[in-house]
Amino acid sequence: MNIFRLIGDMTHLLSILVLLLKIYATKSCSGISLKTQELYALVFVARYLDLFTDFISVYNTVMKVVFIVSSLAIVWCMRFHTVVKRSYDKELDTFRHYFLLLATFAIALVLNEKFTLQEILWAFSIYLEAVAILPQLVMLQRSGNVDNLTGQYVFFLGAYRAFYILNWIYRYLMEPIFTRWIACVSGVVQTCVYADFFYYYFISWKNNSKLKLPA
Repeated sequence: MNIFRLIGDMTHLLSILVLLLKIYATKSCSGISLKTQELYALVFVARYLDLFTDFISVYNTVMKVVFIVSSLAIVWCMRFHTVVKRSYDKELDTFRHYFLLLATFAIALVLNEKFTLQEILWAFSIYLEAVAILPQLVMLQRSGNVDNLTGQYVFFLGAYRAFYILNWIYRYLMEPIFTRWIACVSGVVQTCVYADFFYYYFISWKNNSKLKLPA
């Protein structure tokens, strides 16, 4: 644990809280991609299977449970909540996310730290997380305008990975042996995916105007 990882974790948690606030306060999931939320739910379930086998710390366990439960709760609301599901725009959320699933799982079978089920699923979750935001970004581009809470959600989600890159740099400099190259490279790719959104988010903030993404 270091300050960069802690800030990254808190930023990640904040992104989920913002999304839950949007859904439960407004009873709407307008502008939110169900496909991205399903991918994130799969990411957390696949990554945290060690919840039942390995104990690291109370903090670690609590964070794992929070991410799994919150992601599944978001998916449930968007699919089954009587009011919330009515605001989901299926016509805009058309990204073929199963290609991401197939591609990242194939990569995980080839590039992993150890050829065991748990390690393959861990690598799969890392690769999938790097691209899971793509359906959301595509949906926002198609809709054009981005409401404030949705914009904040995506921003904090991207910022979390940026802080994790600083965490890995810190660990590389401080630890005698650094082994998390899969997570590090995937995190860089994930941050690059957000680059276009960050640019327009900054322009919107600088001009104090509504966030708009080019179609």
